Amino acid sequence: MSVKTEHYDVIRKPLITEKSTMASEYNAVVFEVAIDSTKPQIKEAVEGLFGVKVKAVNTSISKGKVKRFRGRLGTRKDVKKAYVTLEEGNTIDVTTGL
Repeated sequence: MSVKTEHYDVIRKPLITEKSTMASEYNAVVFEVAIDSTKPQIKEAVEGLFGVKVKAVNTSISKGKVKRFRGRLGTRKDVKKAYVTLEEGNTIDVTTGL
């Protein structure tokens, strides 16, 4: 199994939040992914990097908030999240890293 460097461009980092911890009970893992990545690319990247079988990929884009910094308005970046559901018997331990 070869790990392509493009996989690291698609998947930025795992997200560890309360909501993603609750999703892990349903065999799902949450990743922050590149904003222009597609569901097939995400599936291929997760299967290639972690050696697991992916059942489904759901994505959502959260728009960046408008925040003030030293009195000036600025905008945070838009973030794309991928909820990756794994086949039965497959697990990913996101706390260890790659």
